[in-house]
Amino acid sequence: MAKQTKKPVKPVVKPFLTGSPMDERTWSGALSFFGVILMVTVMTFLVCSMITMKNDIIRVGLCVAVELLVLFILYNSAIGRGAEGVARGEILYQRQEKGQPFSDSEKAVCFHPLKGYLMALLGSIPFLICAILLAVTAHRQTTTIGTLPSWLSAYQRRSDIGDALVAYTTQTGLTMEDILRLIVRILIMPFVSMVGAENRDGLLLLERLSPLILLLPACAYGTGYLQGRQERTRIHTGIAESNRKRVRREKKARKARVAKGPEQLN
Repeated sequence: MAKQTKKPVKPVVKPFLTGSPMDERTWSGALSFFGVILMVTVMTFLVCSMITMKNDIIRVGLCVAVELLVLFILYNSAIGRGAEGVARGEILYQRQEKGQPFSDSEKAVCFHPLKGYLMALLGSIPFLICAILLAVTAHRQTTTIGTLPSWLSAYQRRSDIGDALVAYTTQTGLTMEDILRLIVRILIMPFVSMVGAENRDGLLLLERLSPLILLLPACAYGTGYLQGRQERTRIHTGIAESNRKRVRREKKARKARVAKGPEQLN
């Protein structure tokens, strides 16, 4: 006997009020995103520092997996915030239909398509400033002079040789570009590991593209926030399906009791 095809579940979409891109919780959310990026940076730095294998394919594959995992975590964490904003909008919509008043600040915290992107962008500003400054000032790194061999130190005082050895003793301190390069390379460590420390042209291109690379987490977070609408639809659809199943079970139970009839008394 052929199995009956299961009737597709119709999605349950409830109306909601849309908030504003910025509200009283935006800056706290941006600060939270900033903290998450710091923690993720430490994690990726430690993981990618341990990926030192010479096989380029395996090394690049592992670094890509680390970066995708980070973006997925940020994407997934934003879905809950987006769903919360939609839920607030649904509540205010019901209050509006009943004629109950609510404040502008209550409406502002409801879901808005740009809220997730704006929150993540504000949280990324310190990192983006460093990346933009480095992208503007970056130049190809060259091999620096090594240390003076010990057997040549005796010739430093000779007038005919000492001048040629001055470069070995001249100390160059850290410049602002060096500090920015250190910060940005730690922030984009998976990409630095993919390119490799010996590929100076690749690293230069990476430093110039670093502002765009650092926008990837913000894009992942904002896109995840947008899925809040689908998440609320999924929740409502699941609740409606559970209610339908409960009603069908109760119907079957009533039919079974009617078919059995009243019990005969002894």
